[in-house]
This record gives sequence, structure tokens and C-alpha cells, in this order.
Amino acid sequence: MEELHATDRPFVVIALNQERLEALLERYPGHVFLEGDATDNSVQLRAGIKRAGGLFAVTDDDNQNLVIALTAKQLNPGVKVVSRCSNAKNIEKMERVGADSVVRTASIGGLRMAAVMVRPAVVSFLDVMLRDKRNLRIEEVAVGSSVLGKTLSSLRLEHYPRTLILAIKHGTDYLYNPPRNHRLKEGGILVIMTTPQERIKFENHMKAV
Repeated sequence: MEELHATDRPFVVIALNQERLEALLERYPGHVFLEGDATDNSVQLRAGIKRAGGLFAVTDDDNQNLVIALTAKQLNPGVKVVSRCSNAKNIEKMERVGADSVVRTASIGGLRMAAVMVRPAVVSFLDVMLRDKRNLRIEEVAVGSSVLGKTLSSLRLEHYPRTLILAIKHGTDYLYNPPRNHRLKEGGILVIMTTPQERIKFENHMKAV
């Protein structure tokens, strides 16, 4: 939630705990918070699931997360669902009902501990990046129809001094540190390091080129 807010991405929160919602509303004014059961079709519809780009199922109960994911996919088959999972045995079930990504919290914690041990400077860098909403983020921007066949140099990157193209993804392949004469292809995704503010400008520029 903090990351969505920091990078100016709109979101709606559904929760049953009214006190929790009031605390969140005070911390994140201007966003929408609904009191209700996220497994309920009508509640998800009120939250705008039909036009949502993504949904996070992050309760402490795997069964509830599974139902939330299933409900969301039934109401909007195109929505991307990321689900939290506590028990590894439930990962396959969540994927079967439509969860696009399943995050097992215990595994993430273990990876974090290993990373702190072997690459502490990198972890510190990423932590600082995520704490400051004015700081850099690693983002992705889809290659739109307006730039197909054009080179990276034609994007006038010199007008975006705080944007660095790290890689271009095509399917499962990545081209790291792509040359300026690389031509953009359909289905490509630019992986960039940029600020939240410059990301929005760059995305708009990509659509208008």
C-alpha cells in the first residue's frame, strides 16, 4: 500500500476492521476504503473490480485469499491477481483458481535474510530507494504501438535525466543495457530506473511519440 501511494498509483482497500480502515484513511487521505468482506461479489464490484488492473489478496487466511482470487477472476478475467500464501501446499490451489502470482511470506523472509548477509550494500540501496517517495524506483513500461520499430535513441531520453533503461524484456528473454540503436518490438517491456514523477512523464511520452 505504501509503495502504491508513494508512486501515485490509485488503489482501493477492502477490510472488515473498521478501526484499521479509519487509521489507513488518516494515513492515506484521498484514497477509497471500503468496510466489507472481500470474498463477496458485491463488495468487489463496489470497489471497482470490473475496471481494476490488479488485485492483492493479502489476508492472514489462505482459504480467504483463494476465494478472493477466484471471485476477482470470475468478475474480471483480465485482472492480475497477486495472492499471499502462508502454507506452501496451497500455492497450486491458488494458481488453479487464477492467481497470477503467489507470494509465500516465509520464503520472502528467508531470501531477505540471505541477501542481507551476502550483499548488504545492495539491500541498503533498495531499502533507501523504497523509503523515499521522491527517490528512484525500478519500473516497467510496455512498448506501445506508437513506438514500434523505432530506436531507443528516438525516444529522446536526454529529456529524462533521471531515467535509465536497464533492460528490455521480450517473452522470457532480457536484453541488458540495450544499445541506443536497438529497435523496439511488439510485446517488449522496458525495465527502467526512474523517479515516480518522471515515470509518469515517460509513460505519457511513450504514448505520444
